[in-house]
Amino acid sequence: MDKIIDILDSIAYEKGLKIEDVEQALKEALIKTAEKMVDPTLNFDAHIDRENKKLELFQKLEVVENDDERLSGNSLDEYNNLINPENFITIDEAKDIDSDLEIGDSVNYDLEFENMGRNAATILHNNFEYKVQRFIEENLVAKYKNKIGKIVNGSVTRIDRAENTFIEIGEVKAILPRKNRIKGETFRVGDNLKAVVKAVKIDKSLGLIIEISRTSPKFLEALLALEVPEIKDERIIVEASARIPGSRAKIALSTTEANIDPIGSVVGVKGVRISSVSKELNGESIDCVEYSTVPEMFLSRALSPAIITSVVIEKEGGYGRNAKATVTIPSDQKSKAIGKSGLNIRLASMLTKTDIELKEIEVKNALGSTFASDETSSENQEKTTDTTDLEALFK
Repeated sequence: MDKIIDILDSIAYEKGLKIEDVEQALKEALIKTAEKMVDPTLNFDAHIDRENKKLELFQKLEVVENDDERLSGNSLDEYNNLINPENFITIDEAKDIDSDLEIGDSVNYDLEFENMGRNAATILHNNFEYKVQRFIEENLVAKYKNKIGKIVNGSVTRIDRAENTFIEIGEVKAILPRKNRIKGETFRVGDNLKAVVKAVKIDKSLGLIIEISRTSPKFLEALLALEVPEIKDERIIVEASARIPGSRAKIALSTTEANIDPIGSVVGVKGVRISSVSKELNGESIDCVEYSTVPEMFLSRALSPAIITSVVIEKEGGYGRNAKATVTIPSDQKSKAIGKSGLNIRLASMLTKTDIELKEIEVKNALGSTFASDETSSENQEKTTDTTDLEALFK
């Protein structure tokens, strides 16, 4: 035990842990071993003396009144377990040891680890290794929880039968489930790929699980931050984003500086910036929308390239999630508003978090031409269904 401090320092350095965590792991392992080898109902504690490079193990006795009922051996704790009277010492006995002791203080009796039997070292090693591993996992969980929503790079190490892709990122392996893969993408062992950290959790049987995603809107936002310096510097803000992965996406942009064109900056010269992001997303089309704090204006822009006549948002429930909006459009703009396979209106609904009802107004004049009007007209209506479930797929 005389080299214990050097051993602990070495383990902390090799595992990348704080020395305090390694010391705590050893103390907990030593107490667990004492309970196993001596008596699990006794109270033990341990102390590491760095100055003298010693590890101390002792039994703790609480000083109680001479007639304390816990000394009888018939008392129960809060879990209805018998209280071991050997965990206590009377005040009179304690005074014989140290006259300064009072009720509630502790008396410690040193124990020799070497006298616990030949199996004690093996049990201590196993307990210590387990505790150290828990600290390593906790550190990794904390580290990667701070990376949620951020991009990580990794190399594909395995693809299982369910087409889940396993990627090595630093000291851990992450999993890209099939559902988090953009439609049409295929990977092979050795491929390098980018993804965003979606979730970090501990599984009792599998250990640390880091789930990554290429379908999350956060992946689009993180890629834009890599490609557009103004976003990284927070001179351009991505206010909201919505995706149908591999098909189309919409992003709402604002700026903190009046001399910056948010859409032009994100698109880049000849579209070079947005094209680079689109290429990473397997050719996904990306619409840039200028954000507005005026709900009607924002929703109108979200439905671009359609030209909107008017927007009326129900005041009941307000703007945002579960709000409803009636959008009036000329008949020749309906197909643009809806988009191919309904993508445009669904993305606009997801971007603004508003259920949209399209109101088409067609009017014929004397020459037989048509135009939009609030007056005598024939009306056709179309509306989005709730997109909550669709959004949940790609969070």
